[in-house]
Amino acid sequence: MNILVTGGAGFIGTNLIERLLEDGHKVVSLDNYSTGKKENEIDNKNVTYFECDIRDVVDFSFFMDKPDIIYHLSALARIQPSFEYPAVTFDHNVFGTQTILEWAREKDCPIVYSGSSSFHGGVYKNPYTFTKWQGEELFRMYNKVFGLPMVICRFYNVYGPHQLTEGEYCTVIGIFEKQCKEGVELTITSDGEQRRDFTHVFDIVDGLVKCGDALVLDTNKYKVDGQVFELGRGKNYSINEIAQSFECGYTYIPERPGEVRETLCDDTKAKDLLGWNPTIDVIDYIKGLKVINEL
Repeated sequence: MNILVTGGAGFIGTNLIERLLEDGHKVVSLDNYSTGKKENEIDNKNVTYFECDIRDVVDFSFFMDKPDIIYHLSALARIQPSFEYPAVTFDHNVFGTQTILEWAREKDCPIVYSGSSSFHGGVYKNPYTFTKWQGEELFRMYNKVFGLPMVICRFYNVYGPHQLTEGEYCTVIGIFEKQCKEGVELTITSDGEQRRDFTHVFDIVDGLVKCGDALVLDTNKYKVDGQVFELGRGKNYSINEIAQSFECGYTYIPERPGEVRETLCDDTKAKDLLGWNPTIDVIDYIKGLKVINEL
């Protein structure tokens, strides 16, 4: 298939493109490299990278005439920076989403959206969550009004290869990995008893691919068209448990605004309709890290 990926040089996008290439597809990546990295680009004749901001694109046909499917991963994807930059977060996550949806409508191209599990903590808890909810609403509207085939995937605390380890948009696992490698104490916000459903990026990518294949190739695509799938491990750990697994020292810092106390995925629908089954546990991942073995 010919596949368009927005945010293709980012954390999840890079892992997705690696999988799509392994499966024999041709891929075009669009990324403005605000959080994506040039070093994530894969040297393969079947993938082409373009540096652009999807909000500024007039006609996506310049990059790919008519994809078989679009994976829309592009987003400013963290809670804390959204408090400092709410307008920028809204502009990128909502107007950028509407731009790619409109082109998908014109091309009648199926599209998969990367939603967020932060939705379950309340859509008004922080600007980021609100913008991702607005993105979901846009997808639903295009599906119901225009018949655009789509699927929404909500991710739960993703970690793994190519994750950011520094800067405003890094993940907690990425932060802990970097701190442990540098021999400094891990920094735990609040009391550390907040619980998170950590999901390995390989499992997330498998869910995305299963959604895309169902929309394009499966004769039963109407079972998944318009659906929302929760993609998480279905098991959560406290941040204290995660920190202790690194076998490094740790300290506590003040609680941050906009955070929820617990995330836990109910992946029943994904298992039943997609045959998706996450297999990687975060504690096993941490124990296997090379950085741990070097301490």
